[in-house]
Amino acid sequence: MNRPHILIPGIRLISSIWVVAVMSACADLRYYAHVTHGESALLLQRRSVKKVIADPATDPKRATRLRLSQQARQFASQHLDLPRNRSYTYYVELHRPYVVWNVYATPRFSVDAVLQCFPIAGCVAYRGWFNAEKAKASAGKLKTQGNDVYVGGVPAYSTLGWFADPILSSMMHWDNDELVGTIFHELAHQLIYVKGDTAFNESYAMFVENQGLKEWHRSRGEPEGDGHDQAMEDGFTQLVLDLRDRLKKRYASGEDAQAMAADKQREIADFRARYAAWRDQHWPDDHRYDDWVAQPINNATLLPFGLYDQWVQVFAMLFKQADGQWPDFYARVRALAKEPKAKRENTLRGLLGSAACRGRMKHKANKLR
Repeated sequence: MNRPHILIPGIRLISSIWVVAVMSACADLRYYAHVTHGESALLLQRRSVKKVIADPATDPKRATRLRLSQQARQFASQHLDLPRNRSYTYYVELHRPYVVWNVYATPRFSVDAVLQCFPIAGCVAYRGWFNAEKAKASAGKLKTQGNDVYVGGVPAYSTLGWFADPILSSMMHWDNDELVGTIFHELAHQLIYVKGDTAFNESYAMFVENQGLKEWHRSRGEPEGDGHDQAMEDGFTQLVLDLRDRLKKRYASGEDAQAMAADKQREIADFRARYAAWRDQHWPDDHRYDDWVAQPINNATLLPFGLYDQWVQVFAMLFKQADGQWPDFYARVRALAKEPKAKRENTLRGLLGSAACRGRMKHKANKLR
């Protein structure tokens, strides 16, 4: 699972390369060779974090961040019951801003992804490249076929524990919570992963990340933050998801291509106006999303949004039912993971409705006090 959310401040976008899954596919030999070379290069460049910290040539600030990463790595196994292995005990200096560039594509009049399917990972909404130019070339081919395309840089990714994934220099630009949370998130994927169900996998790992960070801060006597960033992220994500829903309805209208193209541009323009009004009303001094909103927007740029948090409330409920005990929680998640996808989604929708109902009742009770 990759972490490209640094591209859009505060927004956690989903994109993955699943190197092992790709390496087991042989339909595209050039791509196979590319990812094999890219992953091999990372493995060859790995250095033990302990040795990097002890190296006098290492910048003191970097050494401090790496020490923090190892404390988080230990906490993950000792307190969150996450895998105890060599992942995130190595470091790689990339000498480039991102480790992978992911290519997303949709048909011109659809918000559904042109899927990329692999034997182990199942079907995902992107294809990852270790080289920016190759990613752009891939996007160009998809565009000539009439698709909307988007290329996004990715600071980190996981191989689901098949290799000892390293901490990358591209991760060092994050704040401490992002760095620590990513370690929790990726190790959660190593513990439980459901082929072909991105929303389930990411919502589960995001809950583990969020809850893990709460326990991490409590263990260190640190404040958990004022919630500003999360509230703004949630609000912006909802605006983007609303645009996606509006476009989906337009595309289902049965209009001709010329009319749908005009409607598409009108909806995007209206989204920009709604964003400006929302920002000015709620966050007048925070313009972190302005650049993203100003860039060219198409169906493909909307794909990564919303997958991280679709079922987070459900996993929070399961954790509460497990009395905050991680082994019991993981057992409940595994039980869901074993269900057929259709049955699992029905179960999740039912649990989500129950969680929402409890939330409304609690809110009403608080107002009556």
